[in-house]
Amino acid sequence: MCDIAVVSVHTSPLARPGTRDSGGMNVYIRELSRQLCRRAHTLDIFTRRIDPDSPDVIEINERTRVIQIDAGPPDAEKGSLQRYLPEFRCGVIRFQEEQGRSYDLVHSHYWLSGWVGQALKARWNVPHVIMFHTLGEAKNRSHLSEREPDDRIAGERLVAQGADRVICASEGERRILIDHYGVSPQRAVQVPCGVDTDHFRPMSRAGVRRRLGLPPDEPVLLYVGRIEPLKGIDILIRAAAQTEGRFRLLVVGGDGKDAERKEELRRLAEELGIAGNVIFQDAVSHDRLPLYYNAADVCVVPSYYESFGLVALEAMACGTPVIASRVGGLPTIVKDGFTGYLIS
Repeated sequence: MCDIAVVSVHTSPLARPGTRDSGGMNVYIRELSRQLCRRAHTLDIFTRRIDPDSPDVIEINERTRVIQIDAGPPDAEKGSLQRYLPEFRCGVIRFQEEQGRSYDLVHSHYWLSGWVGQALKARWNVPHVIMFHTLGEAKNRSHLSEREPDDRIAGERLVAQGADRVICASEGERRILIDHYGVSPQRAVQVPCGVDTDHFRPMSRAGVRRRLGLPPDEPVLLYVGRIEPLKGIDILIRAAAQTEGRFRLLVVGGDGKDAERKEELRRLAEELGIAGNVIFQDAVSHDRLPLYYNAADVCVVPSYYESFGLVALEAMACGTPVIASRVGGLPTIVKDGFTGYLIS
């Protein structure tokens, strides 16, 4: 039984996946915490406050709490958060001292959290485990029109070489850490992500389409995820425009902050003559996601890069085949020609 300090600086596990800085990582942290709690471990999840009116401590269950730390303005963009990391670190230490808590392990998520995790490791003299979820070097190699800054990659390299263990979702990610970040093979451990098959399971397609107001007999293509260029939604829209016959493309993700990006995608659909076939739906709760997977004939993951691709696993758990880019961890999830298709 361990007391674990979980560090997730830039996004809270309570945030809705599919919005600006919330996705598979949020689901991963929340579900991992739930399973560790079932094994009698106690967790404090430290995250940056983005809502000034929310409480400092939110109890998820009897063994898991979310601790909100003030560090920078609530509406600060992710790209500016590096400057507030010392403030975040001080906030975590202050909370720990005021509570009289001690931790056996620090588990950080993403490179910003890793910087804090390394500082807490030195302060508390405990092991530090990190999962990066995405790597700047991998993103730069996958999508040349968007470059991750050098200071991110340098920060990742510093954390990767200093952490006691680096958890990788796929062998591809592990190889990048070993070959390009100088991590020893003994400290890079592959642990694939999982999915709750009690929650993500096959359901009646006709029934869920009625609940969602979708046509009963029209082919439905589904995208689930954040609305950002790296996710390749423009590729999906261009591919859908080459589809013959009736179809519906359902794009589920984002919120009001993504209005400009969604408008660009709508204009692209109009230019290609399929605006009437494309429906944009804001991100839905994790509880309702199985309805959308089950309503679809196929789920498409057109990303330029995915370290793992949790959406693909969730869709297949619902019995829905996946068409995915042959990038990152997706080839380890989708069995080409059996559970879906991989596209270069």
